[in-house]
Amino acid sequence: MNLIRLEEVLKAEPSFRLKQAKQAVFVDLLDNWDKATNFSMQLRSELNENCPLSIDAEFFQSIKEDSLKALITLSDGLKIETVLLRHSDGRNTVCLSSQVGCPMGCLFCATGKMGFKRNLTVEEIIEQAVLFARLLKKEDKQINNLVFMGMGEPFLNYDNVLGAIKFLNNKNNLNIGARHISISTIGIIEGIKKLANQSLQINLAISLHAPSNELRVRIIPANKKRPIEKIIDAINYYLDKTGRRVMIEYIMIKDFNDSVEHARQLAELLKQIERPLYFVNLISFNSTGEFKQSDSVKIKQFREILIRQKIETTLRYRFGQDIKAACGQLAVNE
Repeated sequence: MNLIRLEEVLKAEPSFRLKQAKQAVFVDLLDNWDKATNFSMQLRSELNENCPLSIDAEFFQSIKEDSLKALITLSDGLKIETVLLRHSDGRNTVCLSSQVGCPMGCLFCATGKMGFKRNLTVEEIIEQAVLFARLLKKEDKQINNLVFMGMGEPFLNYDNVLGAIKFLNNKNNLNIGARHISISTIGIIEGIKKLANQSLQINLAISLHAPSNELRVRIIPANKKRPIEKIIDAINYYLDKTGRRVMIEYIMIKDFNDSVEHARQLAELLKQIERPLYFVNLISFNSTGEFKQSDSVKIKQFREILIRQKIETTLRYRFGQDIKAACGQLAVNE
């Protein structure tokens, strides 16, 4: 989809045509201009030729049918992955990518092994949400939540990610509430502080994954330039500015960061967050390469230690392992 081209095609039309066209795309969720019967045959033909609504995507359904991964081929031939997560309570979450590949090189993440190709445009980010919104509409359902936890580091594509969020949040488009939109970052300080000064009430998640710099740098090379103490400072800045809770994400990796001592270190570290507006989300890791998932006993023990320290702690449900749609698994194999 190309919104700029859409405006160019309709510039000779009455001004209300553009509003009608955007409603057709983002409210009616049409996948072909031939279905826009309020437009003339000639205009529909011109729009199909210059602004086609088709999205080149291949789908992969999980065995449990709780997740659906889409492999989207972009206009330049590059590919990205995005995922629909179906919750047992009926909610639908779409996990969005912000980059083709990722430059961060985190060792536990399959996307990082791809290297970095380029940032996604605003339209390419929006397209991922539209793809699943169309599918859900056929089931008389809708997207309830958007999370930027797919391929790429969202804060390294800050302007386009925020541009897409503002568009998707708009009541005349997909109308997804800001409080139902989350951005996950590995700890890009500049992005955290910029977001703190935004009026949008979107959610922030910090991918921490280790309680010390010594441990974290072994799986997150970016920790050399952005150590934990600077991330904590940025979190405190964010909390002072927004008063909004922060999610601390922690992937549980077997015999690496899942011991009793690690849990105690994490609890001690989090005391440096000046306001108790945070919670820890433990993530059962999906094995990639040398790293393996922690066993359930260790995860339970880890969680109990945090809870005893009065730290709210949740455990993320494991979606889509069989289709490599789970946390850290998104990567295009070409």
